[in-house]
Amino acid sequence: MSSADLALPDDYRQTLEALKHRVNQAQIQARRTINTELIQLYWAIGKEILLRQERQGWGSKIIARLAEDLRAEFPQMRGFSPRNLQYMTTFARHWNVEAIAPQPVAQLPWGHIRTLLDKPLSQEARQWYAAAAVEFGWSRNVLLNMIKNNTLERTGAAPSNFPQRLPAPESELAQQVAKDPYTFEFLGLAGEVAERDVEQALTERIVETLRELGPGFAFVGRQVHFEVGGDDYYIDLLFFHVEQLRYFVIELKTGKFQPEYAGKLNFYVAVVDDQLKREAHSQTVGILICGSKNDHSVRYALSRSDSPMAVATYTYDSLPTEEKKALPAEHELSAAFEQIENPGQS
Repeated sequence: MSSADLALPDDYRQTLEALKHRVNQAQIQARRTINTELIQLYWAIGKEILLRQERQGWGSKIIARLAEDLRAEFPQMRGFSPRNLQYMTTFARHWNVEAIAPQPVAQLPWGHIRTLLDKPLSQEARQWYAAAAVEFGWSRNVLLNMIKNNTLERTGAAPSNFPQRLPAPESELAQQVAKDPYTFEFLGLAGEVAERDVEQALTERIVETLRELGPGFAFVGRQVHFEVGGDDYYIDLLFFHVEQLRYFVIELKTGKFQPEYAGKLNFYVAVVDDQLKREAHSQTVGILICGSKNDHSVRYALSRSDSPMAVATYTYDSLPTEEKKALPAEHELSAAFEQIENPGQS
């Protein structure tokens, strides 16, 4: 009798899947352990070189000789080039700690760490991006894009009334998702753009949109319909944050912020709270994303709003140089946007 003809117990398949899952998890953990050991080794080598540079004045020629000797002794290891030894030294200089293992950066692949070292960042920024890359599983390309788009500087920068309308720590959590500005260069839009065009592009490129909004967002819908006393209303974009357990109402305006926009967004947040929010959910938050804003006007508008809201701008600043040259100046764009009539309900 072959194994294929063997009568299997009823729970065999379930047991097999459980064991396969355990093997996969063990393999993942083993890879992580090996990577952490490698990063600790590179940091230790860098720390030793750094110490010799400070005490004995080791220069590039000594480091090149060290690389040659290490490669001769360990030919199976490819990380001992002079350039990589310089990276190890820079790594130890920026992470001047007693032990590297407890640091989030120790859980990152070496390519991620080299990316962090290549960019002109403050040490606080390097640590922030390293921790975020570990927490959210960013690939090297995603990490690079996050740095290029100044994600740290934009995170939590939008003016809001969250501290007045939400209890701590909810207000801090909500503030962290309120970027200013949002960078929508991935949409490929230029020139005069109507709000519906922005909505359509954001939903067509939903993966990139969710990445720009930040971790935890799930897309609910575009032009989400609500009926209030026989009247129809449509929310531009509706998201749900799976970690904060709250809805986020996002309204788009291509022109400059106007105080009445805050009133409409306040209304939409109240409608979502009344018709969609469940008992287990946190209070709904509104974010207005517009072409430009006067922060003084924003503060006045938000101070009397009953709902937690933030106002941010969006930008195409990260477009390639050739494409940016083809765009009108910022003040020309703002003037053009303000002349666009709002199509349909918004």
